[in-house]
Amino acid sequence: MTKNRYGAEEARTLLPELLERAHRGNSSVITKRGKPYAEIVPVGTTSEGKKMSLLVLAGSGRGLWGKSSRRTVKRLRDEWR
Repeated sequence: MTKNRYGAEEARTLLPELLERAHRGNSSVITKRGKPYAEIVPVGTTSEGKKMSLLVLAGSGRGLWGKSSRRTVKRLRDEWR
């Protein structure tokens, strides 16, 4: 994966091209006053270039609302009355 750096003004001018590059798998770093400010990356990748899957999040909220999410939501709503 190729990384290129662009100043903010240059990136604004080149945005359509940077988007196409991201679609082809190339990341671009946008700088502001010479410091990294943002990154345009291909969908589904982190800034390190690793593919991310939403499947790893499956079930990650289980138990978050207690045994009964209905009761928890009702209790939270009652707090606002």
